[in-house]
Amino acid sequence: MRMKLEPVEGIAEGGRLWITGPNLMMGYMTADRPGELQPVAESWHDTGDIVSVDREGFITISGRAKRFAKVAGEMVSLGAVEMLVQSLWPEQHHAAVSVPDKRRGERIVLVTTAADATPETLRQYGKKAGAAELAVPADIIKVKEIPVLGSGKTDYISARRMALEHLGLSAAA
Repeated sequence: MRMKLEPVEGIAEGGRLWITGPNLMMGYMTADRPGELQPVAESWHDTGDIVSVDREGFITISGRAKRFAKVAGEMVSLGAVEMLVQSLWPEQHHAAVSVPDKRRGERIVLVTTAADATPETLRQYGKKAGAAELAVPADIIKVKEIPVLGSGKTDYISARRMALEHLGLSAAA
């Protein structure tokens, strides 16, 4: 296998991982064209992972490209936001999602089951933990349950839809 990293604006170290090689899959089957194999573009496959590679060639995955928000020109890992929040309210469930923001491009919203969650408590905790101010959600939406997929994983599309509705935003705002 061979790999290449595509730079991602706002990510200082690493980039988006693309792979190729003799064992690369032949393509995808899609719902809009059933039974028709859609080949991988130019024989390179976009993994969707944001990674860094050290001098020995070891790959460290920072997260999925879909799980980053671009806030005021900076790329913020939504997974890292969730880890910060989970350390503050460990008994609860949380989903960090991004929504459009006219001034900053995107902003991060926390959807949580923590009934006592407040933006001020989170801001103070983030400051003590050394988190970048951009990575601390100012908007918190409290829910009884975080939506999950059939696999048991967080349903981020539904969580984002909840955030958009709660804030009175449209997906294209």
